[in-house]
Amino acid sequence: MNQLPTLPLAKSALDRDSIGRTDPNLLGELSSLASTRYLALHDSLVQLNGDAESQGPTLLLQPASSVSAFEFEVYLGKTLQSTLDFDGSELEVGTPIVLRVLSQAQADALTGEWHNLRRSAIGLSELDAGLWTQSLAIANWHQTHQFCPRCGSKTAPEQSGWSRRCPVDDRQVFPRTDPAIIVAVTDEQDRLLLGSQGSWEANRWSVLAGFVEAGESLNAAVAREVFEESGVRVGEIEFLGSQPWPFPYSLMFGFKAVALPGQELQPDGEEIVKLRWISRAELTAELGDLLLPGPLSIARGLIENWYGQPLPASVATSQAGKPGAR
Repeated sequence: MNQLPTLPLAKSALDRDSIGRTDPNLLGELSSLASTRYLALHDSLVQLNGDAESQGPTLLLQPASSVSAFEFEVYLGKTLQSTLDFDGSELEVGTPIVLRVLSQAQADALTGEWHNLRRSAIGLSELDAGLWTQSLAIANWHQTHQFCPRCGSKTAPEQSGWSRRCPVDDRQVFPRTDPAIIVAVTDEQDRLLLGSQGSWEANRWSVLAGFVEAGESLNAAVAREVFEESGVRVGEIEFLGSQPWPFPYSLMFGFKAVALPGQELQPDGEEIVKLRWISRAELTAELGDLLLPGPLSIARGLIENWYGQPLPASVATSQAGKPGAR
């Protein structure tokens, strides 16, 4: 297996401007600039230029006046590639982009449709894929970390939305990212190990995955998760690539691992209820019946990397699952 290519949500064409975001007046100054563009987000939904199903959809980036009511905002950075502006013209490189997160009522007040890109983000440009992924992750963090972990007081955003501070004990809290591993395990016949969760649809399969525990290395997490979920001990472990997964704020580390010979598959019976080894010939023959990870996920990338070529677009897929990338 080779290193993974650049995965759909690992793309980016944005200067996050980590120095500029520390200016306490930045968001106010940006709102007064006609060149600043705003991305509206509501419950993981965004608005687009055109249709979500069209070839190469683009995010709708609007002037401040078009998204005047919002719950909170975050400075995302400056564009490193041109894109389509709200009026159909070209938006210049270096344009500052600000995320504005809306309530249901605020979203309803805007014209235009809202889209969930969980399935269609595969067609986004590097700039839009990075903006969408970054926006989801930072918005999810703000919405779930509004109180001080030490005293419980309500915190307030700082650093243009990239930290929060407690007004009582002055504690500063930064965005959380949860590391998780996902692994393509093969045996001595180069068959791939697939597992199925009890809560999944019939005949839905994916590679094994799990969160990294406190004080644990990535390689140790691979070995532990594979053994816990399948009863299989692995030897050789190799890192293949990574991808953020902002559902809500994970970072997936993809690996391949080789199972030690002579072991029986033993699903844990709680999370994983079915396991199987599958050859390339068997996967080819069963493509019409298997429900596999969607093309946005690193799980799909690992399976295709082992398979040796992209899976047909007609393959049935599903996007749910733990830890958000199966």
